[in-house]
Amino acid sequence: MINIGIIGAGSWGSALAILLDNNGHKVSMWTHTPEVVYEFNKSRELKNALPGLVFPDSIDITDDLETICSNKDILVFVVASPFIRETAIKAKPFIKEEQIIVNASKGIEEATLYTLTDVLADVLPKTEIAVLSGPSHAEEVSKKIPTTVVIGSKNQDIANYLQDVFMNESFRVYTSPDVQGIELGGSLKNVIALAAGICDGLGFGDNTKAALMTRGVAEIARLGIAMGGKVETFAGLSGVGDLIVTCSSNHSRNRMAGYYIGQGSSPSQAMDKVKQVVEGVYSAKAALALAKKYKVEMPIVEQINKVLFENKDPKEAVADLLLRDKRREFY
Repeated sequence: MINIGIIGAGSWGSALAILLDNNGHKVSMWTHTPEVVYEFNKSRELKNALPGLVFPDSIDITDDLETICSNKDILVFVVASPFIRETAIKAKPFIKEEQIIVNASKGIEEATLYTLTDVLADVLPKTEIAVLSGPSHAEEVSKKIPTTVVIGSKNQDIANYLQDVFMNESFRVYTSPDVQGIELGGSLKNVIALAAGICDGLGFGDNTKAALMTRGVAEIARLGIAMGGKVETFAGLSGVGDLIVTCSSNHSRNRMAGYYIGQGSSPSQAMDKVKQVVEGVYSAKAALALAKKYKVEMPIVEQINKVLFENKDPKEAVADLLLRDKRREFY
């Protein structure tokens, strides 16, 4: 039995807790909110994360970082991207050297333009850090609906170990050494999903969304390759796979936020309606900054930033995308 601490008790952290418990491991979760611990211990539910899901008695929960970090074989970080660094700093005194850490969150740190594995490596430099990503809605994983993801690690032995820990008959896990590409695919697709939701909110059709997703993949791949990612990663689970599910599903908080914006809500009103952290909003500025830094053209990301932060009308943003200068599709 492997002892696993999950840092973050939102929907994805909860789904991974259920998955790993079903795999026969000892699982504990951490939340920063004592009231959540009290409610969980009383009802065995996390109503704000996965309502209606009753957790088995074998899963523990705590609001104490020392407890969650001590004597664990694996730590899984699943906190929202804006709070990764803050949480890692608080946890650092309790994390041992060579601790295996899996980042299961998606985003880019705006201040540093670091991916989240870069943030964890910056705060916890003597640990072994991997990433888990792919098309994997928490609501479906918790119900054992067939799902496939990828584990990224530069250490193949650790990747193989984590593959064995997470994989089961309904949760297939591949491995890859391209940590950078996996991180960027998982982060940037949230920005494109906002645009896809806006298209839905404006009442556009399948043609529009297909075009947006295809050109979105092109933007993500251009930047990812410029930053050292591998082209095949962006055609894989953490690239095209994650983009498809995030742009298409009602489970997607990024798509839903975009939908509300397309319907006329302001970005802040849209986030209030979603009632969860909308990672794409936090990643959009960082994505644009990275595009400028690496001199990569990302017109969809540019227009999303204008809609989010410059009050640009979404219809005007779409028109500007369609009326860009003529060009070839491939060079």
